[in-house]
Amino acid sequence: MADPARNTLPLPDYDHLPLGGLESRVRSLSADEVEELLAYERSHADRVPVTELLTARLEQLRGGAEPTSGDPDALRPEQGTGRAGSPVSPATSPQPFGPPPHGTPDQRGKPKGDRT
Repeated sequence: MADPARNTLPLPDYDHLPLGGLESRVRSLSADEVEELLAYERSHADRVPVTELLTARLEQLRGGAEPTSGDPDALRPEQGTGRAGSPVSPATSPQPFGPPPHGTPDQRGKPKGDRT
């Protein structure tokens, strides 16, 4: 069942944001909104890097910093490309090869021949 507090967060996709995307997006929030995220984080995942980030931003806002537009190019999970998996296909794969019986591919082994 969905957490009711999650639906009211200032960043609706908060739980899915990587730290780099979160750092850019919290810049647009007010002190009250950052406090709300911090309380949610502490009561749920309580991830140390995230709480440190939110605490630092809250201190900046209380020290006179103003919310900005943030980074519009920040990673946003809700705008994913929809592609998943490897871009490799049989057309782009290298030709299979077997290793030489001895030696390396650039230094071929020599036949043993007579050892007398």
